[in-house]
Amino acid sequence: MTSLFYREDISSSSVNLDKDESRHCIKVLRLHKGSIIHITDGNGNLAEAVITDDSIHHCIVEIRNREKKERERDYNLCIAIAPTKNHDRFEWFVEKATEIGVDEIVPLICEHSERKTVKHERLKNIAIAAIKQSQNVFLPQISDAVSFNDFIKSKNEEQKFICTLEVSSGHLKDLCKPRSGATVLIGPEGDFSKDEINAAVQNGFTAVSLGSSKLRTETAGIVACSMINFVNR
Repeated sequence: MTSLFYREDISSSSVNLDKDESRHCIKVLRLHKGSIIHITDGNGNLAEAVITDDSIHHCIVEIRNREKKERERDYNLCIAIAPTKNHDRFEWFVEKATEIGVDEIVPLICEHSERKTVKHERLKNIAIAAIKQSQNVFLPQISDAVSFNDFIKSKNEEQKFICTLEVSSGHLKDLCKPRSGATVLIGPEGDFSKDEINAAVQNGFTAVSLGSSKLRTETAGIVACSMINFVNR
């Protein structure tokens, strides 16, 4: 595939890339009028287009053909994870989880959370950059921050796990069944509280381990994401 760009709506025959995408296309990649590019809307739609106006401020392309890609995964993966105190570490998680493969990322506000807000638009932009890097045409949904108690009552996936350092039913990789949607909860550095673990179990979540090592929040999120995808290979 040639260079991949993102635009929310690619239904028209001619579309403008936004300022940042235009600059990247024309100034950074040094593409020009007549160059072929690909554009995705993040919903599985992929368009081949030719540049008709190579302005670095408002590059215009003509859509030549479109195709609807099918998801490679036949299951849905949601990672609900406590935002880290350091913004950079949480942004790193969003980037890498998007590259590995995740359908939904939910910033989870817990009893021991070090941060209770996130920069939603920035996280979305990081995910957009990640799908372009990995040549993926599916953009994960990044939700607004939600409280732990509200979230655990809202999920109905067949498999629901809470990763904890407390007593667990076993390792995530051994308990996760392939070809089934999964929601995985990742807590803050101080882990989930005992009340949160009990509440999650009462709402159908299984307490699981990611191993004997005490992992940083963002590392635990990546390990869980990788395990679910590995089990489903």
